[in-house]
Amino acid sequence: MVTIPADLDRTGLTPEEYVLVCEKLGRAPNRLELGMFGVMWSEHCCYKNSKLLLRQFPTQGRQVVVGPGENAGVVDLGGVYLAFKVESHNHPSAVEPFQGAATGVGGILRDIFTLGARPIALLNSLRFGPLAEARSRALLTGVVAGIAHYGNCVGVPTVGGEVYFDAVYRDNPLVNVMALGVLAQPQVMPSAARGIGNPVVYVGATTGRDGIGGASFASAELGEDTQAQRPAVQVGDPFLEKCLIEACLEAFATGAVVACQDMGAAGLTCATAEMAAKGKVGIRLHLDAVPVRETGMQPLELMLSESQERMLLVVERGREAEVLPIFQRWGLAAVVVGEVIAAPEVQIVHQGQIVGQIPAAALAVETPIYQRDILAEPPPAVQQHWAWSAETLPAATVEGVGGRTWNEVLLHLLDQPNLGSKRWIYRQYDHQVQNNTVVLPGIADAAVVRVQGRLGVAATMDGNGRWVWLDPERGAMAIVAEAARNLSCVGAEPLAVTDNLNFGSPEKPEIYWQLAMACRGLAHACRELGTPVTGGNVSLYNETQGQAIYPTPVVGMVGRVADIRRRCTMQWVAGHGLYLLGAPWGQETGGLGGSEYLAAIHGLVTGRPPAVDLAREKRVQAACRHGIAQGWVTAAHDVSDGGVVVALAEMAIAGGCGVHITVATPPVIRWDEWLFGEGGSRIWVTVAPEARATWEAYLEEQLPGEWGCWGVIGGESLTICTADRTLIDLPVNRLHQTWEAALTRRLASPGSAGD
Repeated sequence: MVTIPADLDRTGLTPEEYVLVCEKLGRAPNRLELGMFGVMWSEHCCYKNSKLLLRQFPTQGRQVVVGPGENAGVVDLGGVYLAFKVESHNHPSAVEPFQGAATGVGGILRDIFTLGARPIALLNSLRFGPLAEARSRALLTGVVAGIAHYGNCVGVPTVGGEVYFDAVYRDNPLVNVMALGVLAQPQVMPSAARGIGNPVVYVGATTGRDGIGGASFASAELGEDTQAQRPAVQVGDPFLEKCLIEACLEAFATGAVVACQDMGAAGLTCATAEMAAKGKVGIRLHLDAVPVRETGMQPLELMLSESQERMLLVVERGREAEVLPIFQRWGLAAVVVGEVIAAPEVQIVHQGQIVGQIPAAALAVETPIYQRDILAEPPPAVQQHWAWSAETLPAATVEGVGGRTWNEVLLHLLDQPNLGSKRWIYRQYDHQVQNNTVVLPGIADAAVVRVQGRLGVAATMDGNGRWVWLDPERGAMAIVAEAARNLSCVGAEPLAVTDNLNFGSPEKPEIYWQLAMACRGLAHACRELGTPVTGGNVSLYNETQGQAIYPTPVVGMVGRVADIRRRCTMQWVAGHGLYLLGAPWGQETGGLGGSEYLAAIHGLVTGRPPAVDLAREKRVQAACRHGIAQGWVTAAHDVSDGGVVVALAEMAIAGGCGVHITVATPPVIRWDEWLFGEGGSRIWVTVAPEARATWEAYLEEQLPGEWGCWGVIGGESLTICTADRTLIDLPVNRLHQTWEAALTRRLASPGSAGD
């Protein structure tokens, strides 16, 4: 009979899991061992509620060098190799936004250079509550400051991302960070320990009490006592991390380091357990040798601390003198704290006594895996949304809708924080450090960074929680499609994906259904578009007092730019022809379900998001990329949030001039759907006059019936007319002023934030 400890809930383990721990040990665990199981069996570390769902993701392809299982994925750019990964720091950022976000940046960078890759770029995906609320403004400013501080100081450019605002993220913001790094060869530094007798070396910062229990904290709901959990948030030092990057890369170059693992979530516990388990060996760790910055630290505190900027290395025996001085020269701690042993277990030694002894596989491999029942049909609330019809809205005429003209509607949309300029955010980031940023933030659908010579990489992060909440499978497919479309709009060939799955509690049937359907959608779209998943992160239990966020999978996608001279932005030029690729304008968009128009103008989050035609996506994106590569296409921008007209307005703002469009016949759909519907796999492109005939001949062959010419760029206004009526006629400078002030006016004058 197993006696359940009275304070078991503090570990995050269930009574059933405690019984399993006892079975694996053949005895009851001591307090240290129980704490180690608690963090390693948390959702954040072992993915016990999501691992089975993740197995459906495609993970292989000719471009994939390293798939899931290492600290980051690696793809072949063409003789140069790109490491990339995304991670979340949601709960820490809710408690302490500056340090929560800053250490999220530090953690994802360590995932990159642990492989031996030099970090070259950062992106982020952020979500907050309404800016009318002081707490949301404080979270936004704190998170942005933390990201800027760490990235700017460590010397890695922050080149792109996305930011959204919705009441569902009020108490549980999302902070997802993506990093990219470059390798000169396809081999990476492994994380599997090997070589019996090889020394285990601790390098980096000293260990303190910050971050203790962080993995468990990330795997639990936020509650009323959230602020009391501030000690679970780590404190970062970007200048020290810069030294750690240089020291690690220098040490790896000696050939004396045989394995490396950063001490992120669960600190020493995770690093030792995973390195030992992957290598099918053991590690004996001497806690008395661990460099500390606080007195009286106990074994449990040392093993669970998540102090930042720390790494664990396995070095070839006898070659310690080649490695340790490198770190010491960079002003870092470098100490032998253990050795690789034959017994496949983690042994913890303190003051000459073994105080913990656990099979490594029990901690890192043989973890609980839950196969939960998936609802046989969508929850009733979702079915109600699918039954919604736009016919319940006020009539949409050529003049406008609900007493508003189309001019007023467009200006109101551009004034929304979700659609308006994010310049206030990205101007705080150093996006040009390292001098390789080819496309600056705010003018293109994806970031482009020079890698070597004319070879570049494009990267984007995309998510749409509203769509996934309304239809998890369609919404997830749409996110993958948009990410690929964004890369195609800058001229990049989409290669691979890293994903971050932000969901509520999987123990609730409706949320597990959301997770399962979203994974199905992601897997299908990645398979069809040829963008395998090389790794990622799962962040569950994003709830506050039982209220979950929208299910928010975020896709980070990278693509190859063969020649950075042939890349595109959305900055169109007067005199160039305007074309729409994809679903014919005026015939289909998939409706208004889940659109920004529906939410901002009618206060509704309902309907069913448009279905995604992946075959059309491939055709449209291929045509766009080919046009850019040939030099025909001079500007490109995909139709997404806000629909066709918002995309036109964004191009007009970026290019500083307008366009006059005449609609020959009324659309067969509602006027508001025609203007602001968000589906249809569509891309606006412009083409120089001398290339238009060649371009149109190409389109007739490759996209018959899926393109249209809509005018010539020029003038000072965005004007859309029928034969006898004007729908929209707004000066570009007015569009720009409204769009530019959407975020800043709410931060400067909080009383103006409510619309």
